[in-house]
Amino acid sequence: MSSTPLRIGFVGTGFVAAFHLRALLNVRHVELIGVHSRDAKRREAFAQEVDRCELGPCRAHPTLSSLLEDARLDAVWILVPNDQRLEVMREIHAAVLAKRSAVRAVACEKPLGRTLPEALEMLRLATDAGLLHGYLENEVFMPAAQRGREIVWRRAVPIAGRPYLARAAEEHSGPHAAWFWRGDRQGGGVMSDMMCHAIEVGRHLLTAPGEPRSSLTVRSVTGQVNYLKWTRPQYVRDLNERFGIDFRAKKVEDFARATIVLTDVDDTELIVEASTSWAYVGPGLRLDLSLLGPEYAMEFNSLNSGLRVFLSRRIQGGSGEDLVEKQNAEQGLMPVIEDEAGSYGYTSEDRHMVDAFRAGRLPNETFDDGVEVIRMIMGLYKSAELGCTVTFPDADLMHYVPPSVRS
Repeated sequence: MSSTPLRIGFVGTGFVAAFHLRALLNVRHVELIGVHSRDAKRREAFAQEVDRCELGPCRAHPTLSSLLEDARLDAVWILVPNDQRLEVMREIHAAVLAKRSAVRAVACEKPLGRTLPEALEMLRLATDAGLLHGYLENEVFMPAAQRGREIVWRRAVPIAGRPYLARAAEEHSGPHAAWFWRGDRQGGGVMSDMMCHAIEVGRHLLTAPGEPRSSLTVRSVTGQVNYLKWTRPQYVRDLNERFGIDFRAKKVEDFARATIVLTDVDDTELIVEASTSWAYVGPGLRLDLSLLGPEYAMEFNSLNSGLRVFLSRRIQGGSGEDLVEKQNAEQGLMPVIEDEAGSYGYTSEDRHMVDAFRAGRLPNETFDDGVEVIRMIMGLYKSAELGCTVTFPDADLMHYVPPSVRS
């Protein structure tokens, strides 16, 4: 383990970058020394916030090359929108090979790419440049998922046998930025945006501790997509007013369901059952996990918070997300997530990435895992489009592009 802090740079200053900044407040041996985004005001404001958090000093870089050429920089967190990630990775790769950058590690937010070729290229570039690489999938690192999995595999599995079914759901009332609603930029709709969380945390729960994720083999996937809320006229108008999007011209799915059949090394059949939605109007973001086996069950719902606040109709205020992500109300009896960065797994995720990179080793979630998640997502989109189960391996997925992404 290196005796010096890991000095990292953020590429991107949006919603998820703010979560990672909050997470780093509880991570040791790390300094956020630089940030780059295309928006000058946002990158300057973000750098100032880093300094206020005493995680810097942080410099706002006008170009990516300026950030990468900082001789102190050890690692980069890629946090830009999905359609910009491969471009960023190519520049990192070129700078490292040309010895213009001393970067030795890179972490990338989910999903790793909009298509399977994009994800594979991200992996190839990182490997070719000799970089350590981490896939930022926060739900795998949620304390509830980590602790529940540990208890089940330690106490229940040795007596009753391995778990056979993992269920995961993530749902909220819709994304907060315009690019999420554009299939060409985001990679699809809610299947691309959120199913990557659900299937990977499900796969994680079914994987025996100490075993690689590759110890489970995907045999088949069955997917379903629907257009439940946002294609209705009043919500089409809402998207147009908020984001300037003509959702009638290029719609994307706001509900998706997946059934993934896997086998372990003993050829035992296992199932991940997942659903995701942009059409859930409750208190806010809801994460739901279950792990079931022969004589046991593990369950978690993020909105079953121990802290609740009641505000009467006399208390009125502006809308915000100060109680829970994707908050939908400011009055009534509402759950409060005391520490969202911690509860959603960002803190444990960033701590794990920092520790792994400082030790010079690959983390538990790598670009290889990101590739396999995209492979499953593409299989699910193909299944939904054709109306049939897709068996693995499927070579056609290398050439498959979801309908909403096609020009």
